[in-house]
Amino acid sequence: MDRKQQLESWLQTSLNQSFTLTIASADASFRRYFRVHLPNKYCDYNTLIAMDAPPPQEDCRPFVNVAKLLLEAGLNAPQVIAQDLQNGFLLLSDLGDDTYLSALTNQTALKLYGDATDALIKMQLASKFELAKNNGLPAYDEALLMREMQLFPDWYVAKHLGFSLNAEQQGWLQQTFNALIANIIAQGQVMVHRDYHSRNLMICKENNPGVLDFQDAVHGSITYDLVSLLKDAYIGWEEEQIIDWAVRYWEKARKAGLPVPQDFSEFYRDFEWMGAQRHIKVLGIFARLSHRDGKDGYLKDMPLVMHYLRKVCERYVELRPMLRLLDALEGRVPRPKYVV
Repeated sequence: MDRKQQLESWLQTSLNQSFTLTIASADASFRRYFRVHLPNKYCDYNTLIAMDAPPPQEDCRPFVNVAKLLLEAGLNAPQVIAQDLQNGFLLLSDLGDDTYLSALTNQTALKLYGDATDALIKMQLASKFELAKNNGLPAYDEALLMREMQLFPDWYVAKHLGFSLNAEQQGWLQQTFNALIANIIAQGQVMVHRDYHSRNLMICKENNPGVLDFQDAVHGSITYDLVSLLKDAYIGWEEEQIIDWAVRYWEKARKAGLPVPQDFSEFYRDFEWMGAQRHIKVLGIFARLSHRDGKDGYLKDMPLVMHYLRKVCERYVELRPMLRLLDALEGRVPRPKYVV
């Protein structure tokens, strides 16, 4: 019996009624999502979402744990209707299929990002009151930050570009990694969604946005999710606009008592350095998705991510070694010019 047949058998037992399945989405992992269409309402829902997370590649327990945290914090996250953790199946409430990415325009962005930052502050306040620590979220510590950035030389440089770093270039990379980690570890620490961006935020009529794909949540830097949101790999904005939205978040965060610097310039520096770490990692992840998993669709998003990274490395003298490395790699791959 294949995975889909197993899922259908489990759903039949759980729902005790007929249903039809359509593909809802597939993400960058081994998980798949199906929309379950019901002739009769179940728990007051006409449709539900079935998650197929095959063991041993995936573990549903973090999803269930973090969903509980988000709901307790007042966010609009899926309700877990039924679960089979041993076999990797979850039945969830359906937040629809209208993503932020599909709705963001110059006219809608202010309202949508305002809602998203309000929700982000709710989530971060949950960790202020120790919910995150008490529920065992992993620490976004030095080891994890370093492992993530190592994807860049392993997958982007070596595999995607076919380039071997010499000893001096390896030194530039290590110097950059060490500088970024020192800054990030010193930032205020809160609950971090880790993929808080336009593909994982859903347009909802009430309690907007709906929040998805949170199973990798950790306890880490307060700027991480804001970077994911405002320096999104899938949609770009002018820097002046990003700064304006960052100021609006920072003012709300200070008022809420979250651990952000009192000076906005210091906060924005932290935000940019956190972004450099994330974009170094994302370039490695997109390369790995292409070369290991055959998911080439992410390659088209690399130039925007590289644009973000280069801009930050140009601005801060401590990150100039990374800029030298990027310059050395530039001839290996076309880099379209972005005006954002």
